[in-house]
Amino acid sequence: MKVEAESFKVLSVETRIKIIEMLKAGPLPVNTITEALGISQSAVSQHLRVLKQAGLVTDERRGYHIFYSLNKDKLDKYQQELLKVCTCGCKLAKRKQISETREALLEYKKRLEKEIKDVGKRIRDLEKAAG
Repeated sequence: MKVEAESFKVLSVETRIKIIEMLKAGPLPVNTITEALGISQSAVSQHLRVLKQAGLVTDERRGYHIFYSLNKDKLDKYQQELLKVCTCGCKLAKRKQISETREALLEYKKRLEKEIKDVGKRIRDLEKAAG
């Protein structure tokens, strides 16, 4: 349980989530992340250090710059931990089990269409409540 708690603690900071989102597009140096987030380079470096210690990012020196990349395998492990407690109804865990057969893909399409309808209903309910 301690490992899961530490995982969630690392991801509990919005800036770290933003950094992960940025790194999904590919490796980036600290200065690019700093400019995009509008925070100091030392703050970005501290967040990257935490993410690196957690195994979520790796670094590679290229000349004078260090480029940071996502460790997608580790991120997938974090996702599996989140799925253990997820109650949103997205059935994300089932998505991981989908094979590439035509029948499986058609079934997946049906589930996605149902999920889109459910999300639309939730949005309408929220709009009604906001009034």
